[in-house]
Parts: sequence; C-alpha cells; structure tokens
Amino acid sequence: MALKDEIARRRTFAIISHPDAGKTTLTEKLLLFGGAIHVAGAVKSNKIKKTATSDWMEIEKQRGISVATSVMGFNYGDYKINILDTPGHQDFAEDTYRTLTAVDSVIIVVDVAKGVEQQTRKLMEVCRMRNTPVIIFVNKLDREGRDPFDILDELESELKIKVRPLSWPINIGAKFKGVYNIFEHSLDLFTPDKQRVSERVEIDSVDDPRIDENVGEVDAAKLREDLELIEGVYPEFDVEEYLEGRVAPVFFGSALNTFGVKELLDCFVQIAPAPRATNAEEREIKPDEE
Repeated sequence: MALKDEIARRRTFAIISHPDAGKTTLTEKLLLFGGAIHVAGAVKSNKIKKTATSDWMEIEKQRGISVATSVMGFNYGDYKINILDTPGHQDFAEDTYRTLTAVDSVIIVVDVAKGVEQQTRKLMEVCRMRNTPVIIFVNKLDREGRDPFDILDELESELKIKVRPLSWPINIGAKFKGVYNIFEHSLDLFTPDKQRVSERVEIDSVDDPRIDENVGEVDAAKLREDLELIEGVYPEFDVEEYLEGRVAPVFFGSALNTFGVKELLDCFVQIAPAPRATNAEEREIKPDEE
C-alpha cells in the first residue's frame, strides 16, 4: 500500500476527561469494537477480575486511575486507529499536555450528571490553542443526570466551542431507552449489557412508525420534538468547521453498557482527520516525508 494511502487511513487521537467520567471504559469499548480485546473488564469493578487493557501499571490498579499514556492500535473497517490513553488525574496532567501535541484529534468524555469539570476545561484550553478537532461523548446516560439541552449549553459556555449533537438520547436514567443517530438516521435500542452490543433498528426517517413501536408513542413524540428543536437551534453539521476546531459534534451514550459507542466510532472514522502537517520550531513537517 502506498505511503499516502496508509497515512489517509490512520486516525490517531487521545481521549481526555476529568477523572471518573468514563474515559478508560470508553477506550476499552472502542478496543472491543476493533477486535483488539474480546472481553471488557470494568476498571474499578471487583466483579470482573480482568483489568482494563489500558490500565496496566500496579499503581493504576491500586488507585483506580490512569497515570501513564499508553498507545493502543487496532483496525476498524478500512481504518487503522491509534488511541493514546491519557492520564485523567491532574497530578499527571503534564503527561496529558504532551500527548495532546502528538494526536490529530481528541474525544472528550463528559459525565451527564456532573457536566464539564475542571480538568476537562484545562485540557480543552490546550486543544483550542492548537485548533485540535474535538468530538464530545456525553457518558452515563443509563444513570440519572441533567437535561441533554442543559448539557449542550454548558458544553458551549464552559468549553468555549460551538456544539452540534449528532446523536440524541431517548429519556435518561432508569427510563433510558436508546439513542437516535442523527448522523446516520438510525435508532439504537438500549439493553443494559456490559459485554455485548445493543440492537439497532434501521429506520428511514424520524417519522418512521418503527420508532413508536420500539420506544412508545410518548417518547417517540418527545424525540421528534427534540430533533425539531435541534434542527432549529443548531446549524447543519459542517465537517470543515469541525476539522478547524470551531465546532464539536456531540454523541450521547453509556460506555459501560457499550451503548452509543459504535455511533461515535462510525462517525469518527469518517470525519476525523488523518495525520496532518505539523509545525515544529524550525519548519513544517509533512506526514508523507521520507
């Protein structure tokens, strides 16, 4: 394969978040989809003895946090994906800042109940300085949390970037029924399962009666109302704006329950940048140089 083709199929990114927002769990579920691992082990759970692939050091097991950056690569479809798992803990923030200079894009994980936290704010400043493209994953929708519209407002004001939802939750917490994929117009139904992937209902449009059949008329009506509001409030998603670091696509889901992660990944490989030219102190370095 020609070098140019190899470069074009690569996606190198970091996942950043405040500690405990679900960064390592999301990393692990992405590895699960890529076939890099076959069983997910929740990082903090003693029920599943297998530790997460990315948390390998003894100190991480003891403290339940990631302290070193590790690179995990896997193939997904035609793409070669490299995830740099960064330390979430602020004691190791320097390591994360360094990692952010080595990636082409970033996924930010935000807890739906806690919203934007201090560490996320700081890391976002680094992304903004470099105009790094960011995608936001709002996590833990299977738990009680805040209204998704409130979260979007907070993301805009706290992270100082325009946002555009590309998936939308149907209810939240105990009543969480699934995610409507705005990017691909499909519906994913939620069944709590930490090991397997939930079922997907192929639908033609938001007016498809199959939505009502699967989530009930009340939630279907609310979903249509929400989507109408989204279309009215947020401009059409523009990939160029995302690549320039001016708008952040937002996905909703539950990483622990492997939910909403595939939507994120499928969109990510399509829109995220391949390695680009980098400005070093002396000159610009192109990715296809010898």
